[in-house]
Amino acid sequence: MKHTLFLFDLDDTLLDFKASEQRSFELTMAELGLRDDIDALFAHYQAINLALWRSFEQGAVSKDFLKVERFRKTFAEHRLELDPAAASRLYLESLSNTVVLIDGALRLCETLAGLGEVGIITNGIHHIQNRRIASSGLGRHISFVATSEACGHAKPDSRFFEYTAAMAKSFVKHETIIVGDRLDADILGANRFGMESCWFNPGRLANDSAALPTCEVASLDAVVPALRALAQA
Repeated sequence: MKHTLFLFDLDDTLLDFKASEQRSFELTMAELGLRDDIDALFAHYQAINLALWRSFEQGAVSKDFLKVERFRKTFAEHRLELDPAAASRLYLESLSNTVVLIDGALRLCETLAGLGEVGIITNGIHHIQNRRIASSGLGRHISFVATSEACGHAKPDSRFFEYTAAMAKSFVKHETIIVGDRLDADILGANRFGMESCWFNPGRLANDSAALPTCEVASLDAVVPALRALAQA
C-alpha cells in the first residue's frame, strides 16, 4: 500500500452523526419540556443548521454564533418560548454521549493504524469531537485530531490542510489520502491541496460537483481494497 497517512472525516464517515444528532435533539427538547411534534421541529432545525454550517465553512459566521443561532432561529420560526443558549448547552452535552459508529469504522481504523498513521479532520466543535472519539473507542487507533475550531479555518480551505499536515508525525503529500463523505469539504479540499481522496458514498449519490475523488466506496469495508487497488495502478 502506497499510503502512509490516512485522514478521515468524522461525522457520517466514521460516526453516524445523523443518528446521534436526532437522539441528542430529542433529549434536549425533552429536557426543555417539549415532547410534541418533535420530528417536524427536528427537520426544520436540520435545514437551518445545514445552512449555518455552510455559512461557517465560507467564513461568514463564527462557530459560537452558529451553536446558539440554529436553536434561536428554529424556536423563533415555530414561536416557541425556549432558551436557545440552554438548548445549545444541553444538545452539545448530549451529543458527546450519543455516539453511533458507522459499520466497519473500528475495524478499518485498527487496520490502517497498523499500516501507517490515522488522523481525523473535522469542522466540528473541538472538545465535543474529542469527547465523541473517546466515547466511540476509536481513540486508540487515532494519532491526532485536526479541528477547524483549533485551526481557525475550515475544510475545504487549504490552510486547514496545512495545519493538518503539521500535526502528522510524517507528511508526504503523495502518500496521504483523505477519506470523507462530503464532496464540497473533504474531496474538494483534497483536490485543492493536491492529495488523493476516497469518497465514502453509501447512498451511491451522483457526483454533480467540481470535486474529483481518486476513488469511491459505498462501505467502509471497501476502503482497504480500494487503497490497495490504487497502489497497484
